[in-house]
Amino acid sequence: MQCNINAKGKAVRLLSGLSFILAAVLTLLVGGLEGIPLIVGISLLIGGGFMAFEGWSGWCAVRAMGFKTPI
Repeated sequence: MQCNINAKGKAVRLLSGLSFILAAVLTLLVGGLEGIPLIVGISLLIGGGFMAFEGWSGWCAVRAMGFKTPI
C-alpha cells in the first residue's frame, strides 16, 4: 500500500480512529446498562480500528478508490 495522504490527513484519521475506539469502549461498558445494542459498540470498534490503521499507515481507502477528500 502506497502512502496517499499527507501528514494532516494522517493526524486527522489517527485522532478520529482513537476517538471512535474510546467511544466503542465506553459504549460496550455502559451499553449493557442503557440498552444500547452490542452491534453499535462492535461497529465503532471496527471502524475506529480501521481509521487508526489508515492514520498510522498513511493509506486511505476512500482516496485509493479515486475520490478526493478535502483533508
